[in-house]
Amino acid sequence: MVKLVKIVKMVKISKEEASRRLGHVPDEKRFWCHDGGLLKNLRELGRAPNDMGDETFRYHSGEERNDFCNWVRDVVGDEKLARDLSKAGSRSQASQAVAQRIAFLESKT
Repeated sequence: MVKLVKIVKMVKISKEEASRRLGHVPDEKRFWCHDGGLLKNLRELGRAPNDMGDETFRYHSGEERNDFCNWVRDVVGDEKLARDLSKAGSRSQASQAVAQRIAFLESKT
C-alpha cells in the first residue's frame, strides 16, 4: 500500500509584505466590477461578494472566468489566497477565504 503525503510549503511573509498586500493597489490596477463597483484592496474584496448582485458575482467567478483569483494573484501578489478563491464555490466561501487571509496578514503586521 502506497501512502501519499501532502507537502505544505510554508512561506514566510515579512511585516512589510503583509502590509503591502493589505494596502491599496495602484490606481491603474484596481478591480472594476461588472456592475461598476471598484475594489482597491483585500478588505473591499472580502465585502464585495456579499454586496454585489448574483449576476455580477457569476460574471467574475466560475470555471471560465475567475477574475477575483486572477486579480489577487497578479495584482495583490498573494498566491495562497488566489488558490483559495479558485476553490470557493459560493459567495460565502469566497468572503470567508478573504477574511481568513486578512486575519493572517494582520497578525504579521
